Amino acid sequence: MIFSVLYKNIITVAEKFVPPKMLPFWNHPCGPKTVFFWSPLFKWCLVLAGIGDLQRPVEKLSVPQSGALMATGFIWSRYSLVIIPKNWNLFAVNFSVGLTGLYQCSRIYMHKRSQAAIEGKPESEEKAASEVIVKAAPVQKQS
Repeated sequence: MIFSVLYKNIITVAEKFVPPKMLPFWNHPCGPKTVFFWSPLFKWCLVLAGIGDLQRPVEKLSVPQSGALMATGFIWSRYSLVIIPKNWNLFAVNFSVGLTGLYQCSRIYMHKRSQAAIEGKPESEEKAASEVIVKAAPVQKQS
C-alpha cells in the first residue's frame, strides 16, 4: 500500500516535467505510468543474459533452463498480443527470450549429437591400426 502511494506521488511530480510531445507516450495504456511498461523494460535483462551466455562453453549450458526460457518466451509472446492493450514491447522482449533459449537449445543438441558421433567411432584410428598390426605379426621370443 505504501509503495502504491509513493509511486503515484512520484508519477504526479514527474508528469509536470514531461514535454508536450511526449505526453501521448506518457499517457499510453502501456506507457511509463503502468506496469505494462516497466515489466518488459526489466525483462530485457534476461535477453542480455542470454546473449552473454552465447560465449559460455556448451558443456556448462543447462537444458532445463534454456528450454524453460524458450517455452516461456514463445508462450508469453502470444499472450502479449492477446491482452488489451496489445503490448508490442512485451512481445518483442518475450520473443527475444524465446529466440535466445531456442539458440542455446540448438547449441546443446548439436554438441550432444557431435559427441555421440565421436563416441560411436574407435578411440583413435592409430590405435585400431596398431592392434591390427600386432595381431598380424606376432612377436618372436629372443633366445
